Amino acid sequence: MTIATTPIWVDSQDELRTLCERWQDQAAIAIDTEFMRSQTYYPHAGLIQVGDGRGCYLIDPLAIKDLTPLAQLMTHPGTVKVIHSCSEDLEVFRFLLGVVPKPLFDTQIGAAFANFGFSLGYGALIQQLLSIELEKGETRSDWMQRPLSQSQLHYAALDVAYLLIAYGKILAELKQLGRLGWVREECERLVAAAESPEDFSQAYTKIKLAWKLYPDQLAILRDVCIWREKTARELDIPRNRLMKEGAAWEVARRKPGHTKQLAGIDGMGNRTLRDHAETLLAIVQNAEANGLPERLPKPFTPRQGEVLKSLKAVANGVSETQAIAPEVLTRKKDLEALTRSVLAGKPELPDTLTGWRYAVVGQQLAAEAETLVPEYQQENFHV
Repeated sequence: MTIATTPIWVDSQDELRTLCERWQDQAAIAIDTEFMRSQTYYPHAGLIQVGDGRGCYLIDPLAIKDLTPLAQLMTHPGTVKVIHSCSEDLEVFRFLLGVVPKPLFDTQIGAAFANFGFSLGYGALIQQLLSIELEKGETRSDWMQRPLSQSQLHYAALDVAYLLIAYGKILAELKQLGRLGWVREECERLVAAAESPEDFSQAYTKIKLAWKLYPDQLAILRDVCIWREKTARELDIPRNRLMKEGAAWEVARRKPGHTKQLAGIDGMGNRTLRDHAETLLAIVQNAEANGLPERLPKPFTPRQGEVLKSLKAVANGVSETQAIAPEVLTRKKDLEALTRSVLAGKPELPDTLTGWRYAVVGQQLAAEAETLVPEYQQENFHV
């Protein structure tokens, strides 16, 4: 089979509309993005690639002002959008087009469920399935420059040239294993998460060492993190450029009452001090009025970790029986959440262990969790 790899540049409104109408008649298309975000909060698209089995089309979002046909294609229900490792690409499309591609098939997820390898990069996947080695020279290119170099164009075209063939091979294996429905459910979860409204209220729980803070300090951390997320988006700058995580934690811990105290915190940039000191001091002063959150759970003690080990052993046993990578079945944070519910005396499966996972592994984990409660429910893990 001859595979078209020659890049086809698309910078005309009319050409884009014609192509998108044609692609809506296809069962699947391969898509990818090239973007820049080192200096911004949002990923700014420099290129959108589409592979349709006949050509590799490079759409210039800087030249085409109205991308409505592309947005309509991305949500056309009859055309599967095939992407490899899609999380950042979904951000790009949502910021650029206001939509998330669906129906979606992530070949990295599909490959893991088909036992081709967990968390395979695109190059490794193509090497394994097609014995083709792809070039990696333009990984860190400037995709906003014009014109793009021939090397960049070639690199971008290869990102979609072989994706539909890989998709076909993965699809065949998944059907044989009876796991296609599992992958579709996983991809639907990704789309739903990407489409969900932004909620910053729990951002503070992801800050390292947040568990060390008391409720009054956590209230400050919560509100500082909400401000940090919203302001970084408004200014379109990386959140760590606005304020580093460690600085947010120190603000919450120290409760500064004036600018000089703020200035003494490592990671508090001069521009942030200049432009936002009064806002931050007001947050510190008023955070408790917005309610006090509960303390976050400490890391597990060795004894509490025995619960996690028991649950992990169940998951690993299912992994061996099902001949599938354990990382595909369960995530560490899901087993940790189940562990904490056991220690609280009320075992509860996380949402991610429902759906297809419930029949495969969730039911067994729930049963194991129930048996562990009598021995461990008195463990106090909150303080």
